[in-house]
Order: sequence, then C-alpha cells, then structure tokens
Amino acid sequence: MMKSPYIIAVDGRCAAGKTTFAREMGIHMHCPVIQMDHFFLQRHQRTEERLAEPGGNVDRERFRDEVINPLVSGEGFSYRIFDCQKMEFGEWVKVESAPVVIVEGAYSCHPAFQKHWNLKIFLDVDPKEQIRRIRKRNGEEKLSMFIKRWIPLEEAYFSAFYIKENSDIVLPSVLL
Repeated sequence: MMKSPYIIAVDGRCAAGKTTFAREMGIHMHCPVIQMDHFFLQRHQRTEERLAEPGGNVDRERFRDEVINPLVSGEGFSYRIFDCQKMEFGEWVKVESAPVVIVEGAYSCHPAFQKHWNLKIFLDVDPKEQIRRIRKRNGEEKLSMFIKRWIPLEEAYFSAFYIKENSDIVLPSVLL
C-alpha cells in the first residue's frame, strides 16, 4: 500500500546534478521540489560539536518541524529559505499538498529523515568531473573551499551512514 504523499529523496555528491535532476523530475511529474540547501545551519547552531557530526551541517530540527511533519500529514505548508551567504532568513516558500514530493540535496537521506521517504536516489559523479563542475559553477576561489571543507563533510556523511549503499537507485552524474 502506497502512503501519500509519495516522497522521493535525491541525495549525492556536490556537482553531481541533484538540483537539475530533481527540477526536471518535478516538472515532468508536476510535483513540488524542496531543497535541502534552504536548511543549512544558522549561526547559533554552528558549533564545533555539531559540525563534527556526520551530516551535522544541516538544520535537521527545522527541516523536521517545518517540512517533514506537515508533509507526512499530507498538508500544504510554508517555510523560509535560510541564506547561508547572508546568514539570515529570506523569502517564504509555499508547498502545496501533492501526491508526489521531491526532497533534493545533500543530506536529504540523513537517517533522521529517511524513514519517511518512499524512494531514495543517489547521484554519483567522478571526482575529476566533480572538480571541473565546481570550478565552472563556483569559480576558482570557491573551489578551494569545496575541496578543503564541503567535499570532506559530504564524504564523511556518505561513509558514516552508507548513503549510497542504502539508496534504492544509484545513478551516474547528470550531464551538465
């Protein structure tokens, strides 16, 4: 018996094409796409202890309260985007009740959430291609930050929770 809504999580390595893949899937399926990038930690949550946790750099508590709880109840809801560049909340996003919902982004398959998902998809990318894409998307200056900080944090999360291995579908990178 299928529960409603049917929730699809799209996780994977940075620059693997998660956002592009989820956006296209959402268009073709006529369903909302919720981005995990809207739920990075607020300044007061960025403690050494929290950042040392695998997958600890996402605001799991706010995601649970503002997205998962109403989502699994089949209700429409709203949440505010957290802009990690400005370190402040931005615009509101309204999500209508729908039979299918996609949750997209790194950390979307965190064990704190995955019991609610019907389908877990992991997008993989070759490390050399990943670096090329990050350089193209974010520039040379930010590439260093990805190599030193964000990629190791993601890899620790993937390894600690066997995210790729526990996914229902593993896909090679989306062409960008």
